[in-house]
Amino acid sequence: MATHVTNPAATQNYFSAFELPRKLNIDISALEKSFYAHSRKLHPDLFARASREEQEWSQEQSSHLNDAYRTLKDPIKRTQYLLQLEGVELEEQSKTATEQARSSGQLKKQIVPPDLLEEVFELNMQLEELHAHKKMGEDDPALIEEIGRQKLELEEKHEALLRGLEVRWRMWDGMIQREQNGQPVSEEERKQERDKMVDLLNRRNYIRNLVRDVSEVLEGS
Repeated sequence: MATHVTNPAATQNYFSAFELPRKLNIDISALEKSFYAHSRKLHPDLFARASREEQEWSQEQSSHLNDAYRTLKDPIKRTQYLLQLEGVELEEQSKTATEQARSSGQLKKQIVPPDLLEEVFELNMQLEELHAHKKMGEDDPALIEEIGRQKLELEEKHEALLRGLEVRWRMWDGMIQREQNGQPVSEEERKQERDKMVDLLNRRNYIRNLVRDVSEVLEGS
């Protein structure tokens, strides 16, 4: 009979589960090594003769482990998860949130970055104009080209924000390393770093979803 093994991903935070420091630049090879070591202990073959309850338990534990691995392997998900551990809630701007808002009739929580207000307003006006042309069965190649140009600019901003996040990751890790070396780090400094990452993530998520929406309109034109 199979015996239950401890799955740290189900009881600890994901970083501790894989014996990794709570940093944003992590050793991916160490993550993979730890993941496969834990996975072997939960392999279905080890529970082939176990009771249904034990088999369901192993499947649940494997699911927890896979979630933890996927989260930490992806740098953006890793950042979002670390911020959650720090008590930070990000704006909900996912496609799932959009669909839920549409089905419920409620407005989705989404804040336009201040520096994009004018650009987004202009782009929305152009998208509405394009929709109007399509309803009348008309074509406007110049408008489509202009929207496509703005889409490329948004994609460039999306990439630039990733580079900005990479800088913040290094700053955060340096701060955590100082703590590990016994040097004090104030809560205000932690908050400043958290706020900077939250701002970059929210801006990046907004632009990502805006690019997706524009792409859907262009593909249908």
